[in-house]
Amino acid sequence: TSPSRPRPLNQTRDTPLGLDETYLVPVLEEAGRAALPHPLTETALVAAPLGVAGPMVATDLGGAGSLVASATFAEAFLLVSGRGLRLYEAHEVDIEPVETVDASRHCGRVRPRAGGRSVTEDPEAVAAAFDRGVLGAAAELLGLSRAMLELTVGYAAQRHQFGKPIGSFQAVKHHLANARLEIEFAVPAVLYAAYAIAHGQPDASRSVSQAKWLAGRAAAVAGRAALQCHGAIGYTTEHDLHLYLKRSWALARAWGSADFHADRVAASIRL
Repeated sequence: TSPSRPRPLNQTRDTPLGLDETYLVPVLEEAGRAALPHPLTETALVAAPLGVAGPMVATDLGGAGSLVASATFAEAFLLVSGRGLRLYEAHEVDIEPVETVDASRHCGRVRPRAGGRSVTEDPEAVAAAFDRGVLGAAAELLGLSRAMLELTVGYAAQRHQFGKPIGSFQAVKHHLANARLEIEFAVPAVLYAAYAIAHGQPDASRSVSQAKWLAGRAAAVAGRAALQCHGAIGYTTEHDLHLYLKRSWALARAWGSADFHADRVAASIRL
């Protein structure tokens, strides 16, 4: 396979086990569950299939606006250049840190000041890299959703009101059940999207958009339920909930918004 073309993960360097995207989804889901503040999706799922192995990579390919996540500590930058992608080392770019709602993402504006090297000029390779990034964001959103639900279930079991755990109240049960339902609807969509990419299915792009939309919805529903059930403490930085909420808000807009992916699915079925 040409270095400029995307390669399945089981054909990239340093993957002797022959694992593909379907095996990476659970890893990324666990990264979301831990609100991992590192560019795992960008490094392992976007850059590696393009032959960029080794450094911790940040990219503007899926960025909201001009911001790049992990900009302040990344070792290399995979940046859009015309219709292709170029790779820059950290000393070849200027970085302007930018405060965002999720400070753990360490976002910034990145401006190249050296030539870098071309990774690909193939629009199909760029599109495939974008789809992989969408898949990674969807998997992380699943993990975030599960983490917020687990936090809330635990809190509802130990927080008492009127002499009973608030988790025994029907209204609270409904909130948590709705969140679980959204998560379970999203899981097979994310798994199929990974399969579609790994096996070159013709509906891969549509599938990753469906997965991102459903995972984003699951995170939104789980986040709202978590915040409402936690009450005032859920708004504080002393409680861990804010870490997951803020990350889910950021990822919901990264790698394409809900509207973007809904439009892409609609266009693919000619609606």
